[in-house]
Amino acid sequence: MVITAPETHAPRAAADMPPRRIKDPRSDRVLNVILLVLLSLFTLTIVYPFVYIVSASLSDPQAVSSGEMWLWPIGFSTDAYQAVLDYPDITRGFLNSLLYSGSSMLIGTAVTISGGYALSRADLWGRNPITFVFILTMMFSGGMIPSYLVVRDLGMLNTVWAMILPGAVSVWQLIVTRTFFQTTIPNELLECSRIDGASDMRFFAQIALPLSKPIIAVNLLLYGVATWNSYFNALIYLTDDSLYPLQLVMRNVLLGNSFDPSRVPGISAEQVLEMQQLAAQLKYALIIIASIPPLIAYPFVQKHFVKGMMIGSLKG
Repeated sequence: MVITAPETHAPRAAADMPPRRIKDPRSDRVLNVILLVLLSLFTLTIVYPFVYIVSASLSDPQAVSSGEMWLWPIGFSTDAYQAVLDYPDITRGFLNSLLYSGSSMLIGTAVTISGGYALSRADLWGRNPITFVFILTMMFSGGMIPSYLVVRDLGMLNTVWAMILPGAVSVWQLIVTRTFFQTTIPNELLECSRIDGASDMRFFAQIALPLSKPIIAVNLLLYGVATWNSYFNALIYLTDDSLYPLQLVMRNVLLGNSFDPSRVPGISAEQVLEMQQLAAQLKYALIIIASIPPLIAYPFVQKHFVKGMMIGSLKG
């Protein structure tokens, strides 16, 4: 006969006990509810217009004009998008905007990264006066007429360069980039590379640039979005319709209502009448098409964008 010892119930270890949740004060709970309501309303003001525009571009034109459609599409139709794609000015403007934005992203980012790194170096002679001159241009501008005269004298009127070079450098982004290099690339790293025999150019290309992915993403996105949304430079410097960016074409359609169905090749009189009825719906379709590139580009640079903006905005 085997006699076993009675089981003893030892007290549970503190690690095995479920964590006790500290109850928030009533004032904190009320504040959280208020903040949640306010954020929900703010989110609604952003989401609803976008959903409405998407639904309006896919709805029956009569339902949109009569106010019957207020949230979801009614009488699903893609005629507006088909008309937009068939309109030559819009297609050409879209391609022009891609060219201008892509060129501005590459040129602007290259110049800003190079200038920001140079201004971040403590051994750069006269960097403080140079920085002051850059900041001075943020407070005082030559104005529209002097800028136009400079572009004209440089022979850039009615050229692609008129949309790229005048806004190739943003002083604000230059200052943010300089601050990023000052807070991210320590001087000790530069001294170590010099001991190993690396030149300034090699240090910049092989050490500083690989560590600068966040600020590069910031500059690429900001230059790209700024150029994509810009139409004022095109309005001043361009007179050739074939060079118009999408935003200027949209401005003419949205404000001037200058969509001319007769310019669509191979269109009949009945189709012209139908497309005139689509005039309001075409505006919504244009807005959606113009919003696609930034919406596609942002998720790819979001992580680096947030990091670069946080580091680059610190006081250097």
